[in-house]
Amino acid sequence: MEDSKHSYYINIQSHEIFSEPYGAEWDFKIEATASQAAVLERLFDKTDETDWESYVRAHIPYLEYHHQPQNKEYDLRMILIYSLLYYLGDEKSRHHIRDMGILNEDLVNEQAILGYREF
Repeated sequence: MEDSKHSYYINIQSHEIFSEPYGAEWDFKIEATASQAAVLERLFDKTDETDWESYVRAHIPYLEYHHQPQNKEYDLRMILIYSLLYYLGDEKSRHHIRDMGILNEDLVNEQAILGYREF
């Protein structure tokens, strides 16, 4: 039996997922199953971990941004988050993400999103 979909409201800056649109600021509305929302939450958690690792490494003055594996990992996860938001989002969310210009067509299809296994 497949989970039923519910509306979730996403604050991209704070990495929070809300089940109600009231009482908090949110950026994107998605329709997702509980397991899809859990995947998004896990991506947020891993992104926060990687962000902290980048902060620690940022204090090494001779190591440039593009040579830090944590930064590449963070960037990849953010693209995956936006891809998932695009896939699950309502039309307004999809339009906003398209206007941002951060995704290419290969990253916004279901196979690209579901093919990422390191949650």
